[in-house]
Amino acid sequence: MTDRIKQLVDQIKLLEEDLSHELHRHEDEILFHLKGKKVEFEKSVKQAHRQLKTGVFPWLFGIKPLNLITAPIIYSMIIPLLISDLFVSLYQATCFSIYKIRKVKRSDYLIFDRHQLAYLNIFEKFHCLYCAYANGIIAYIREIIGRTEQYFCPIKHARKIRDNHPHYRSFIPYGEAQNYHDKLKEYRNSLTKEE
Repeated sequence: MTDRIKQLVDQIKLLEEDLSHELHRHEDEILFHLKGKKVEFEKSVKQAHRQLKTGVFPWLFGIKPLNLITAPIIYSMIIPLLISDLFVSLYQATCFSIYKIRKVKRSDYLIFDRHQLAYLNIFEKFHCLYCAYANGIIAYIREIIGRTEQYFCPIKHARKIRDNHPHYRSFIPYGEAQNYHDKLKEYRNSLTKEE
């Protein structure tokens, strides 16, 4: 990786941290605080949320028929997601231990907190639960596969790829053969260190 690319990657990381800080600062303005996994709103905010909640029956009668018809298709995706979750977790438990790759914490990706929002009814909370699991599992799997790619083949593609994982940014440029095997060892060693 050239010095300029490393510099840009470092700048991107700083900007991502700055963005995260600003987003969390905004959360403080919304008047909630985290205590462990529990979200606590100010009393007035919680009361306002309860008043904004749509009851189950008005919500059910407001559903678009196409949304109702496609619901079984959407929720059937839980089966491949659960199977993928099981197999990738098993893969990480066995192979990452063998290769001495730092393990991905599943709990960093599966965040379930929307059920604490008083303005959501039971069906809306269920939808949020499904989406949190689906997106969380995909992100968890992506990180595991990203670390695997860094371990076995940290080489960029010749063609541009869309929305790559964070490890990809620092991969070896396509066709850069000089010192490849030494660089591969460095990439593997970096996976065993704590972040």
